[in-house]
Amino acid sequence: MAEKNPESVHVLDLIMIAVGCSIFAFSLVFFNIANNLADGGLSGVTLIVKAVFKIDPAYTTLLLNIPLIWFGYRYLGRQALIYTIYGTVVLSIALWIWQRVPLSINIDHDLFLASVGAGICGGIGQGIVYRFGGTTGGTDIIAKMFERFKGVPMGQTLLWLDVIILTISLVYVDLRHMAYTLLYSYIATRLINSSIDGAYEARGNLIISNNYREIADLIMEKLDRGVTVLNGQGVYSGEQRPTLYVVVTPNELHELKELVSSVDPHAFMTSFSVNEAAGEGFTYSRPKRHLLKKKK
Repeated sequence: MAEKNPESVHVLDLIMIAVGCSIFAFSLVFFNIANNLADGGLSGVTLIVKAVFKIDPAYTTLLLNIPLIWFGYRYLGRQALIYTIYGTVVLSIALWIWQRVPLSINIDHDLFLASVGAGICGGIGQGIVYRFGGTTGGTDIIAKMFERFKGVPMGQTLLWLDVIILTISLVYVDLRHMAYTLLYSYIATRLINSSIDGAYEARGNLIISNNYREIADLIMEKLDRGVTVLNGQGVYSGEQRPTLYVVVTPNELHELKELVSSVDPHAFMTSFSVNEAAGEGFTYSRPKRHLLKKKK
């Protein structure tokens, strides 16, 4: 099977980026704008412009991104450039459409519900966009250029840009609305990070035991998981201590512990979160485990 070109454009990516942009635009219109909540990034700038100059965010989203994309196009790569332009255009169109849809979400002006709704809806929308390699332009491009020329991490640049934009947003929102905006931002960020970190939740495990071979065989037989033997050495004893590394799903963790304990009750085992697990057994099909299979 031919390998995928990382710079190629995929139809599924474009479809999902459009879906994500539409959800994000819906959130901005019916939660942020409707309840006077601010935002970070370029979206926050468009909301400031709307509040002060009464200019439609659908237009400012497109206009403000044009110079940013022009300055940063050479550092984005072919796929990233196409996806950024596409995401920017789709977001602008979605904002224009949603603002003209005769729909209102009645939450009785409850800012807590508005901020939670904005966080969930906006976080899901942006998470889908980022998950499929897209962006909506804006401060992402500025952060990439700062990283390229100044060596400043993207996360640090994005944080400071958000602080600056949210501070300027105080020209049209009061401190109460700003507090709920921060709640919205926190919820959205958590959902975005969950989307980017991976759709497949997993637990990584390191197991140290003199009976490592027997434990490995049992894991492969009972859990149908691959096991890797890492070469380790005890610092105090200086002895070679082979270490097993295995990744399982959360619901398999208890069974894994029982399997290890059944072979060596004194085995040392540590478990940790794995942000993303890709490959055979996680993103590819696994042989079916028969519940009624007889134990040997």
